Amino acid sequence: MENTYQKIMFNPLFAGINTSDFNALVTCLHAKSTKYTKNEMILLSGNKIDHIGIVASGRVKIYKEDWNGNQTILTEIPTNGIFGEVFACAGIDKSPVTITASTDCEIVYFDFNKVSKPCCKACTFHMILIENMLKIIANKNLMLNQKLDILSKRTLREKLLCFFEYQKKDSNKFTISFNREELASYLCSNRSVVSAELSRMQKDNIIAYSKNDFEIL
Repeated sequence: MENTYQKIMFNPLFAGINTSDFNALVTCLHAKSTKYTKNEMILLSGNKIDHIGIVASGRVKIYKEDWNGNQTILTEIPTNGIFGEVFACAGIDKSPVTITASTDCEIVYFDFNKVSKPCCKACTFHMILIENMLKIIANKNLMLNQKLDILSKRTLREKLLCFFEYQKKDSNKFTISFNREELASYLCSNRSVVSAELSRMQKDNIIAYSKNDFEIL
């Protein structure tokens, strides 16, 4: 268990907190760890949400389903990523999304009320936690704006190129975590249409790719 907590010690939520205070922090926030296997349900839409989750290992997928069971992927949370904080901070007690394990993973949960409010022990790190939480939520808002930017494009090719621009960062060569089905869901399209467009883009010398490895030419 101690090794698990060491994995998340440098999460942005704990920036500026002394490592010597970390054990006390884990106890104060009522931390608990849970392991999941690939595709296992972590949180079902409509279930109560009162904890923040930090991905200690693996990846998790956040998506919404319509009445026909069609999935739209909102985002994927990588190792050391955090989820649940926006809903908890907004006072939403029932999750509007479903979360599943993209890979075998381990999640460390913290009681949101313990994170967002100074405790009776007047722990010095609580105000730092609250400041860090505000920064994380602001960054999540930027990520949401990125997706809105991608989906606002008129054609699938423009959406793909915009998505790739956000993925590539400092290099034209990059790897995406989505498989084709997940990428199509993220772009609100379907797999065959996305696969066909990727092939055309490669034929037109716009991109080159092999499985999940891409390059913008």
